[in-house]
Amino acid sequence: MSFRIIGLPAETFAHLFMLSDQELANRHAVRLRAESGVPCRISLTDAEPGEQVVLVNYEHHPVDTPYRSNFAIYVREGEKTYDAINQVPEQLRRRTLSVRGYDSKGMMVDTDLVEGRELEGAITRQFKDQRTAYLQLHFAKAGCYAARVERA
Repeated sequence: MSFRIIGLPAETFAHLFMLSDQELANRHAVRLRAESGVPCRISLTDAEPGEQVVLVNYEHHPVDTPYRSNFAIYVREGEKTYDAINQVPEQLRRRTLSVRGYDSKGMMVDTDLVEGRELEGAITRQFKDQRTAYLQLHFAKAGCYAARVERA
């Protein structure tokens, strides 16, 4: 089964890098120097240690259901949105992931906990259920949003 993994839209976050630290704070965000393994949700790559990132609260599941959700995410300046068919970025391969399946109304229909190297199997299994409209991937340890998966 073909699938498409999509990072967050770069244009949504571009303005953050022009803001002062106080303006970021007013938006519940902070500019940081990355430590090892800080995952950018735009490019789905990890920032290098010392690289500038913005940590911001982001509503990754803006649905009108009890599953509406937001959480802290890291983004990097100048990144291009990851968007690939039948490819899993290395950032996701190296982590334990929560795979959450939702129907077209934003209601959860299934979940999996998998190592990133086994992600394709979880995607295929969840998309066999015709109720599943899309998947959200979350980093299992921190619970934060990682990426969206759609049928391709």
